[in-house]
Amino acid sequence: MNRAAPSPALPLPPATGGRREGDPPGRRSWVPLERPLPLEAGGALPEVRMAYETWGRRAPDGSNAVLVLHALTGDSHVAGPSGPGHPTAGWWDALVGPGRALDTDHWFVVAPNVLGGCQGSTGPSSRRPEGPRWGGDFPRLTIRDQVAAEAALADALGIDSWAAVIGGSMGGMRALEWAVSRPERTGSLLVLAAPAAASAEQIAWGSVQISAIRSDPGWRGGHYHDAPPGEGPHRGLGLARRIAHVTYRSEPDLGARFGGSAQPGEHPWHGGRYAVESYLDHHAAKLVHRFDAGSYVTLTEAMNGHDVGRGRGGVARALSRARMPALIVGVDSDRLHLPSQQAELAQLLPGADRLRIVESPHGHDGFLIETDQVGCLVRELLSGRPDVRGR
Repeated sequence: MNRAAPSPALPLPPATGGRREGDPPGRRSWVPLERPLPLEAGGALPEVRMAYETWGRRAPDGSNAVLVLHALTGDSHVAGPSGPGHPTAGWWDALVGPGRALDTDHWFVVAPNVLGGCQGSTGPSSRRPEGPRWGGDFPRLTIRDQVAAEAALADALGIDSWAAVIGGSMGGMRALEWAVSRPERTGSLLVLAAPAAASAEQIAWGSVQISAIRSDPGWRGGHYHDAPPGEGPHRGLGLARRIAHVTYRSEPDLGARFGGSAQPGEHPWHGGRYAVESYLDHHAAKLVHRFDAGSYVTLTEAMNGHDVGRGRGGVARALSRARMPALIVGVDSDRLHLPSQQAELAQLLPGADRLRIVESPHGHDGFLIETDQVGCLVRELLSGRPDVRGR
C-alpha cells in the first residue's frame, strides 16, 4: 500500500504564493491590452496584462495556432521543467513538443495565464494603475470575461482564428465559451472534464472552499498581499486545497493508496495523522507557496458562475452556435465534473459525434494524468486540420 511521503520542511508561508514583481520571468511573455476590458457584471478593468507562453513557430497567417487553457491552479507553463520563474514543471509536458500530440514542428501552441490568476496575468495580487494592489477590491469575473481577455490577447498576437481550442476543467469551461461566443474564431474544440453549466453540487464545493479562505483571519478582506510571511490567509487556502483535492481524486484511488492506515511513525489515536491526512497536508503546503488566495477565490467564483446558456436562451440554444468539429471527453471515475454532464454536452453540441471517455482510477485529475489517452484525442482532433507548418 502506498503512503504519502513526509513533506520536506518548507519556509514560513508567504502572504501570497503568486508571482511578484521582480521574480524571474521564466519563459513567459506579456501583452498589455490596448483598452479597458468591459466586464459582464458591469464596469471595466482599466489596465490588463496577459502573461502567456508559446511553443513552435507561428505560420505567417496564424493558421497553425492552438490555444491551450489551464485549470484552476494551473498556469501558462504547459510544458518544460520547473526552475526560475516556474515553481512547477509543465502540467501537460508529455503532450507538447516535436513529435508529440501537440507537435511543435507543425503547431504554434499558445497558453495564457487566465485573467484573475496569479502567475503573470492581472489578478487580485496585481497593482492598480494608481499603485496599490487590487486585493479585495478586484472585480468579480466570469468565464466570459476571461475569454474576452484571451480574445484580446489573440488580437495582439495577430491570430484571427485558432486551429483548435483545448482545455480541461476550468480550462474546458473557457474552451466551451470560446466555441459559443466566438465560433468563427474556434476552428475545432476539445473539452475535457467540464460541463456546459456548473451544477448545484459543484457550486456548493466551490463555495465551501471560498468560505474557508474568507474565514481565515489573515484574509483581511482580501487586502493581505503586503503582510509579513506567515500572516496571510495560508491556513484558509490550505484548507480549500484539501477540500478540493478530495473531489479531484476517486474514492477507490484514495482507498488503494492509503486505506485507513496511519502515517508512518504517527498514531492517530494519540494525536497523529492518517496517511491520507498527510497526503492532503502535503498538497496544501505546496499550493500556499505557489498560489494566491485572492486568485483562488476569484477563479472559483468564475467557475461557480459558469453557464454557457445564461442570457442566450438556455444551454441547448447556446450550444447550437458551436458547429465546429468537437471532441467532448469525460473521465470515467470523475466525481466532480460527472461524465453524465459531458454526455449531455456531447449530445447537444452539433460538431460532437459522441462522448469520449478517458479511463482512469484517479478521478477528475485523470485529464492531467492520463496523457497517453489524452494525447490520442488531441491527435484525432488535429488530424482533420491541414498540415500547416510555421516555417
